[in-house]
Amino acid sequence: MAVKERNGLDNLAFDMDEQVNDQPTGKAVKTCGHSSEAEENRNKPTYCVTDVPPWYLCIFLAIQHYLTAFGGIISIPLILSEGLCLQHDSLTQSQLINTIFFVSGLCTLLQVTFGVRLPILQGGTFALLTPAMAMLSMPEWKCPAWTQNASLVNTSSPLFIEVWQTRMRTLQGSIMVASLLQVLVGFSGLIGFLMRFIGPLTIAPTVSLIGLSLYDSAGAKAGSHWGISAMTTVLIILFSQYLRLIPIPVPAYNKTKKLHTSKFYIFQIMPILLGIAISWLVCYLLTIYDVLPFDPAQYGHLARTDVKGDVVSQASWFTFPYPGQWGMPTVSLAGVFGIMAGIICSMAESVGDYHACARLSGAPPPPKHAINRGIGVEGIGCLLAGAFGTGNGTTSFSENVAALGITKVGSRTVILLSGVFMILMGMLGKIGAIFTTIPTPVIGGMFLIMFGVISAAGISNLQSTDMYSSRNIFVFGFSMFSALVIPNWIMKNPDYIATGVKELDQVLHILLTTHMFVGGFLGFFLDNTIPGTKGERGLSVWDKVHFEDSSSIFGTEHVYDLPFGITSCLSSQSWIRYIPFCPWKGHRSQHKSEENDMSQSCGSEHLPDDTKVMNEFAL
Repeated sequence: MAVKERNGLDNLAFDMDEQVNDQPTGKAVKTCGHSSEAEENRNKPTYCVTDVPPWYLCIFLAIQHYLTAFGGIISIPLILSEGLCLQHDSLTQSQLINTIFFVSGLCTLLQVTFGVRLPILQGGTFALLTPAMAMLSMPEWKCPAWTQNASLVNTSSPLFIEVWQTRMRTLQGSIMVASLLQVLVGFSGLIGFLMRFIGPLTIAPTVSLIGLSLYDSAGAKAGSHWGISAMTTVLIILFSQYLRLIPIPVPAYNKTKKLHTSKFYIFQIMPILLGIAISWLVCYLLTIYDVLPFDPAQYGHLARTDVKGDVVSQASWFTFPYPGQWGMPTVSLAGVFGIMAGIICSMAESVGDYHACARLSGAPPPPKHAINRGIGVEGIGCLLAGAFGTGNGTTSFSENVAALGITKVGSRTVILLSGVFMILMGMLGKIGAIFTTIPTPVIGGMFLIMFGVISAAGISNLQSTDMYSSRNIFVFGFSMFSALVIPNWIMKNPDYIATGVKELDQVLHILLTTHMFVGGFLGFFLDNTIPGTKGERGLSVWDKVHFEDSSSIFGTEHVYDLPFGITSCLSSQSWIRYIPFCPWKGHRSQHKSEENDMSQSCGSEHLPDDTKVMNEFAL
């Protein structure tokens, strides 16, 4: 698709009447779509996938995407540090934050350049956090009692370093081995076969339980000072829901209007960061005036900003994460199976993100080779995350897909620049150290919002199913409730799993204490065995989404071609058609005939608009 001119008029982050590319107001502006209806024009992206906005707009939007992913990315190492016995080692926490930002940026560059080639950001995934915490909660991996007492922890002692690095290395190796499944499923083309059996009634409980299973962590952090955590929650809700369309006037300059004021929708772009910053400032003021208790035994002490000591001064200015920085990874068979359950959930969610991202960025629906390549590259991303030692994997960030629908900017150049920005942030050691000084109740307030949205986002998958059906109500209700009951009982009675084979006991313990695995497995089994029509199960709507998207194609499938002329070099080879992740000339004609057949069978049925759903969950 040829690069087109865009003037950014529809971007809600800027003044609606400002010409951001300094073109005269009377000049006709090309748009991505061809419809003249106002409603359709309003839903079209201002910048499509292959468009390149002005450099200053690219920088601003790249920072915006970084800030959108900020809350989700930093929360993962902060939660993981509890299982790794690092609650009182802020310096190592800062290194984990730097590492996950660095790897997220690196994987974003790989995904946009060689993967699915859509403007989709890569970041840490909560789907792997749940089984990781389940693994670290096993009796042999539980933290020693002395690591829970700050006065007994010497973060530089070889004993303490070996305690947390042993757990990290085992987690690293398990993630690396499990990620090979995703690489295989993606590059072999098996993802299309698997998606035939994974429907809304499997994905809904799986994703919802990711958020619900973290209620204990959110409650513990918020409960360290309910006043501060409530203030943080109220501020984020105020900015993201009530004030998101309220502009702030800022000075601006262009050739047409010269120096003037422009509207800047700051509350829509960075509500989480604003909420955290204001609460952080309040905690700082309460700390310097000694309003908050100095005694660690008193309630509210964790709201102080000086709890983490001088971690910022100890951290180096520059750091460079590298593979094996915590030592040689080891493998736990039980951990591998648990992580695999999370990876399957992550793959199913990513396929949905690809279609939503294509729709919101003005691209044609992703063909099979692009989806295969995207899943495969995500597997490589998880492999890199395990090698670098983030304690997590990578996946497509749904929050940033939602941001595309709000800003109307779907340029992959912006996401590439955002990936570069994350790599740079990951190399600044002081940045990671600053993030670790966020008071605990402020993080708890953010978790209340974030995990609640994740839970609701999972349930939103049910919109395409018939929820008047007693069959669907039973499948979803039983899956959700069993996934809360079974892990809770197993954690309270771990000795009841005794098959006589230690490795098997460990595998069963991790799987049965991972809420999303229990819920997802029950949903998958019941949905595929209890009789029900495709319309009742929501599968017919999923099948027709591809056709609906294709009716509003703003370009051709060349968007998904490999870069640097690789596709042109390979397209002349006859054997390329047998490579599931490579585009070939005959694919497009075959794809077109399939769409024509589908159009005859689908008729003019109305399909739900997933853009509205994405906007609802965008913070």
